[in-house]
Amino acid sequence: MTTPDDPRPIPPEKPLPMDCCDSGCARCVSDIYADELAFYQTALAAWEARQAGRSE
Repeated sequence: MTTPDDPRPIPPEKPLPMDCCDSGCARCVSDIYADELAFYQTALAAWEARQAGRSE
């Protein structure tokens, strides 16, 4: 159950193939997405654990 004071994390938006210019940028949009996805997965796991604790 989601509560207003502890909303479910929102996943990052996946970049479109055309968002990458294929020029070898130091911080490609794909790299940024991978970092944001890892952060989201960690936040989601923590949120799910808190939700499981509330149902008891």
